[in-house]
Amino acid sequence: MSQEKYIGMDVHQATISVAVLDSRGKLIMESILETKAATILEFLQGLNGSLSVTFEEGTSAAWLHDLLKPHVTRLVVCDPRKNALLKDGSKSDRIDARKLAELLRGNQLTSVYHGEHGMRTLKELGRSYVTITQDLHGS
Repeated sequence: MSQEKYIGMDVHQATISVAVLDSRGKLIMESILETKAATILEFLQGLNGSLSVTFEEGTSAAWLHDLLKPHVTRLVVCDPRKNALLKDGSKSDRIDARKLAELLRGNQLTSVYHGEHGMRTLKELGRSYVTITQDLHGS
């Protein structure tokens, strides 16, 4: 039997709703975690097997991506606008987390690129350059 786990996370500022499916798609755990690094990592360490995790792009996405990447087998940060299934039916954080886990298990998610910090740093430097240049030239 495969020890693969599919984990969907519905991320909010204070809490994260988590759903964990096994390789057959059976819901084996649901939880609400505090959005804190230690809490999230402790939760993941309590799960055995190969961990695939997904959550939607949002304000905490870069932080969460960098936190989870070394601890999971597969990580998919997905585009909320492309997750049509989440718009169908009932709406709650618990249900969204479960649907994300199901989409991940079925390989139906479109990943949003979250590479190393290089691109983010480059964009920030570019913005800073434009701002400084405008300030110097008084425009």
